[in-house]
Order: sequence, then C-alpha cells, then structure tokens
Amino acid sequence: MFRNDKAHDTMNKPIEPVSPGKINSIMEGTTIEGELRSDSNVRIDGRVKGTINVRGRLIVGATGHVEGDVTCQSSDIEGTVNGKIACQDLLSLKATARLSGDINTKKLAIEPGAVFTGNCNMGGGGSPVKEMDPVRLSTSTDRPSSLASPEAKPEPLKTTR
Repeated sequence: MFRNDKAHDTMNKPIEPVSPGKINSIMEGTTIEGELRSDSNVRIDGRVKGTINVRGRLIVGATGHVEGDVTCQSSDIEGTVNGKIACQDLLSLKATARLSGDINTKKLAIEPGAVFTGNCNMGGGGSPVKEMDPVRLSTSTDRPSSLASPEAKPEPLKTTR
C-alpha cells in the first residue's frame, strides 16, 4: 500500500534516512491499515494496523496505537504497540509507553512507568532471552566457597573504646 521499491532491498541495512530532518506524521484521528514504508522519519499519533518499516526514527506519540510488526533504525515509544519490534539502534520506552511483544534492539532505554510484556534480545541478533534461574541473596552467615573453607570460622568483631 505505501511501498517504495527502491527502499525495499535496503530495509535491513543501517542506512541513514533520505530526509533526516523531516517527519512523516499520522495525526490523531487517522487510521491506516496495511504496510507502511518510509525512507525517512515517521511519527504516529493515530492508529496503524499492519507492518511498519522505517529507515529512520519511528515515534509513537502518547495517543499513537500500533498493532503489527515494526522495523526501524531507532524509536521512541510513548503510546501503545502490540507486535514485534526490530530496532537497529536505540529503542526508548517513555513513561507512558505500553509495549506487548518481543524486542530485538542494539540498545534499550525504559523510563519508570513504562509497561513492557515480552522478550528482549539485545546486542545484535540471536534467540530471545531465556528465563534465568532465580537469584539467591546471600546473608551475613553465607560464605562463598572461594573465600573460605568449610572449616573456617568467622572472626569475632572487635570494638575499641
């Protein structure tokens, strides 16, 4: 629907946007369904249902709602996104952001208040993050084996007056 064949072959390469200082804007009250492709920056304050491919920065404003997969160079999310995001550089989730889906990005910034549900893969490809074993917090009576042998007893505290 919004396809530019010239950009189709270069979407997966880190190429600068054609017009870095200009922003395509989808205003509040606008709904788009289908595939959205842009060689420059895009701001969404309305609703988009479908795939989004942006060679520049994607901004989803506080009233913006995206339902579908996203590929972009960098992104600032203030609104709602339901779908996978592949971001080649920095993905920033602002305090009002609501993201439900998997993330693949080089860098991630999440402000307090943002809600993210899904898996995150950072640092250039690979499988999503696997669930990790729970962390056991040590107490004052725990001694790592590398620091003391099992027979060693802690020295009593000395006080001076």
